[in-house]
Amino acid sequence: MLMHTHEARLEALRAELTRRQLGGWIVPIADEHMSEYVGAYAQRLHWLTGFAGSAGSAVVLADDAAVFVDGRYTIQVREQVDSRLFRHMSVPKDDPLRWIAATAPAGARIGYDPWLHTAGWVKNAARVLATAGMELVAVADNPLDAIWQDRPAPSPAPALPYDEALAGRSSADKRAELAEGLRARGLDAAIVSALDSVAWLLNIRGTDVDHTPVALSYVVARADGTADLFIAPEKTGAELLRHLGNAVIVRDRADFAGALTGLGGQRVLVDPSFGVAAITQALEEAGATVVAESDPTIIAKAQKNPAEQAGQRAAQARDGAAIARFLHWLATEVPGGGETELSAVARLLAFRQATGLLRDTSFDTISAAGPHAALPHYRVDEGSNLPIRPGSIYLVDSGGQYDDGTTDITRTVWVPDAAGTQPTAQQRDRFTRVLKGHIALDRQVFPAGTIGGELDVLARQYLWMDQADYAHGTGHGVGSFLAVHEGPQRIARLRGGQAGTTQELLSGMILSNEPGYYEAGAYGIRTENLLLVVPRDDEGQWLGFETLTFVPIDRTLVEPALLSPEEIAWWNSYHVRTHALLAPQLDGAALGWLDAACAPL
Repeated sequence: MLMHTHEARLEALRAELTRRQLGGWIVPIADEHMSEYVGAYAQRLHWLTGFAGSAGSAVVLADDAAVFVDGRYTIQVREQVDSRLFRHMSVPKDDPLRWIAATAPAGARIGYDPWLHTAGWVKNAARVLATAGMELVAVADNPLDAIWQDRPAPSPAPALPYDEALAGRSSADKRAELAEGLRARGLDAAIVSALDSVAWLLNIRGTDVDHTPVALSYVVARADGTADLFIAPEKTGAELLRHLGNAVIVRDRADFAGALTGLGGQRVLVDPSFGVAAITQALEEAGATVVAESDPTIIAKAQKNPAEQAGQRAAQARDGAAIARFLHWLATEVPGGGETELSAVARLLAFRQATGLLRDTSFDTISAAGPHAALPHYRVDEGSNLPIRPGSIYLVDSGGQYDDGTTDITRTVWVPDAAGTQPTAQQRDRFTRVLKGHIALDRQVFPAGTIGGELDVLARQYLWMDQADYAHGTGHGVGSFLAVHEGPQRIARLRGGQAGTTQELLSGMILSNEPGYYEAGAYGIRTENLLLVVPRDDEGQWLGFETLTFVPIDRTLVEPALLSPEEIAWWNSYHVRTHALLAPQLDGAALGWLDAACAPL
């Protein structure tokens, strides 16, 4: 029935394309804000193909179709997408545009939704297709939406004020700083379209997108410190309007596109990473000068102020106690058998919910047993759910959203069995090399001006020494009760020009520290804490990291002989601090487990 449903949807889309004289259509996972996570109303790729991953795209032609995903989703796409309907293509080896150019007939009109692609993508796509004798056509009324009869409406949930005591700054202060920056660059206005940037700038939060506490909206921020907020009327109440004040004019989100025409003759900033092509096209048609520069909130949002830093510490401590209870459960209940990846997800959620302060998870929990731990971005479902087998490795990567902070933590543990089975020498070696890299990054002091890409090798060095590596970045930025993946900062290899790797690390930025190792088909290892960039001298010429995450690391997988005296001292100091932070929040057997887990190595 599932495959029949998707076959019918594919044929209905082709019929709609024919009616509109289009030879093809491009379907991304995207919303009008270029969000990492999108609401149900924007899950077009999932509806059409069945693919439920968080990154990918599809191309539908008159006689062919393909789904394009990267290596994270190779297995998942095979399980979820009927290969009789869609070819399974692997990015970056297979490029959607090159595939269209090689597959569609010359003269084909290939459609796209300008609200779901950036202006840069449109420029490149038009060039690639023109070379093949094809035309790229903007279609504002998405033909897929025309056939999606039961498409969910965007969330009607209200937008809510965010406590200034937690934000650390008033919205007026943030807007004034933004306005000063615009005036200094000779700009009249900025389009703020990234949802977390809108939330940060106006000190509001929402529940419109899973895992990220934002409200569907746009802001036009002006050089005089005023702003227009475009948001559905049903999402605004008296409390929100009082919070926003007279300097923020609230307008219907449906009026946003039309309002762009009123910016004609002005110099308007649009972030090329978040401002979709429809915004740029409308401004240019109105006679505005579009200035492609970074979102003016992005650096200020990334540099957490003292109130945000304090909130993060409180959230990490609370979340750490929930994780400790979960790890105690893993150590005592799972060895008896009967637990699965999904049951562990449910148990971990219950421990977080027991704090009484959890708003949401910050992403879908990666609960990975045995060979699934070798898939860095694995997401369990009913079809892939494995038992957690005693005498094996289990990896859990998870996070929580709390009013005072956003968490993200990975722990890899050895699940004991009745026979006392121990990890293999290779497993201990790889776990310890990952640990050594984690410690090296955590301890590093570096001069001001250092970029994330310059630190990445610290975490990989001990794996490289044994000709091993991992195929993901080492660290990403994290928001304050906002996006768990926040830019612009990133720690990753400079090779390939990965976004964020050339961003200078600034005091107040939060990053993850998550080296790993993955033995395909067997097991995976990752150890992740969050770090806060802090000054190491009075002049701000030298920086380092403050550890924010405190949860025991599994000693069963450590090979102490591979650790230096300095690394053992780090381990012991880390666990002394972990015990001091978590012990007051635990009792009974869980406290006894913590005592043992934090004993000196």
